[in-house]
Amino acid sequence: MEPCLNNLPKSSRLVLFKEMIIDACLLWHEKKVRVWKKNSKTNDETFFFTSESVAQDPDAKVACEVVTKTGMVFVFGEITSNAKDINYQRCIVRNVVRDVGYDHTDKGFDFKTCCVLICLETQSSNIASGVWKGHTDEDLGAGDQGIMFGYATDETEEAMPLTLMLAHKLNKKVADLRRSGELPWARPDTKAQVTCEYAIKDGACVPLRVSAIVLSVQHCPDTPRERIIDDLTKKVITSTVPERYLNNNTVLKINPCGRFVVGGPQCRAGLTGRKMIVDTYGGWGAHGGGAFSGKDYTKVDRSGAYAVRQVAKSLVKSGICKRCLVQVSYAIGVAHPISIAIFDYSTSDKTQEELQEIVKSNFDLRPGIIAHNLDLKKPIYLETAKYGHFGKDGLSWERTIDLREKVKH
Repeated sequence: MEPCLNNLPKSSRLVLFKEMIIDACLLWHEKKVRVWKKNSKTNDETFFFTSESVAQDPDAKVACEVVTKTGMVFVFGEITSNAKDINYQRCIVRNVVRDVGYDHTDKGFDFKTCCVLICLETQSSNIASGVWKGHTDEDLGAGDQGIMFGYATDETEEAMPLTLMLAHKLNKKVADLRRSGELPWARPDTKAQVTCEYAIKDGACVPLRVSAIVLSVQHCPDTPRERIIDDLTKKVITSTVPERYLNNNTVLKINPCGRFVVGGPQCRAGLTGRKMIVDTYGGWGAHGGGAFSGKDYTKVDRSGAYAVRQVAKSLVKSGICKRCLVQVSYAIGVAHPISIAIFDYSTSDKTQEELQEIVKSNFDLRPGIIAHNLDLKKPIYLETAKYGHFGKDGLSWERTIDLREKVKH
């Protein structure tokens, strides 16, 4: 029986593997592993190679993809790096599959027996010469053309949409309880989706309540449905979603499809970049179309998106906007952005020209300068492999610049 309670919210989604090689080529002595996140299920540890590459060579050039399906992990792409002795198969892929929780054939995927295929080449010499060879940080060109967006809203302390933050927190809570043994029946594959009712006040988003939560958790075959619903309701939902957002009309859908025994790569294929909305703002703001994971800092899909998140969050946290969307565009091989646009949803008393001037005067959006300011040459990517790339403490692009003293009111 599906409950309808006071104490329940809703969420968004995550999945399995996504990042891979960057942190292992960055700082020679600081070895970290990074994953590759796909789709929208969750697993507390979704990390693969990005961190490995960066740990040994700060200037590694990485464009790496990952595919998983039943019993198989396929890693492919281009890597140019001075990093040595990176054992992709044993030290990265199999360890990550194990850490995610797939450690037995009963779960449909086993790190000990899965097939690992590696197909990695070096970066095109045309791209290298046009983008970074012979260039300093000041004139380092963008690794490709494209548009990127950064979004921020004052509805949460993290300056992130409440719907997405609750979804991430629900997934993380399930993973934490699974690892601690409090949910002994739970398996690694989970999804969460949260729906909130909002009011729009002078352009700002004001959450009123959580109207629905969808939570799907892979489970052991002999677990009664009643126990799954009871455990997830009491131990996960009501302890994660603030009580003020829940009421008798909140609808809870737990494993709405019924049995969820077959999950992970056995159930569906996973591919890098297939859940970009989960990685970003959960459907709010906008998305330029480029995935983040498996890319080094010269790929502006990643570094540009991180930079404009810092811009948007700084504008909101400084009280200049209550809600903000920043767009930037680049041309391959060109350092300076082609365009910058700021959308304030009518939440600022500044004109577009004034907002543009604030951004241009306080933020340098050249890729090499972004990499320097945000420490993107360091193996810091691990945390982005799970629960999204934004809204988490400790990430350099989540640090804000206080613009209040720099803006003339």
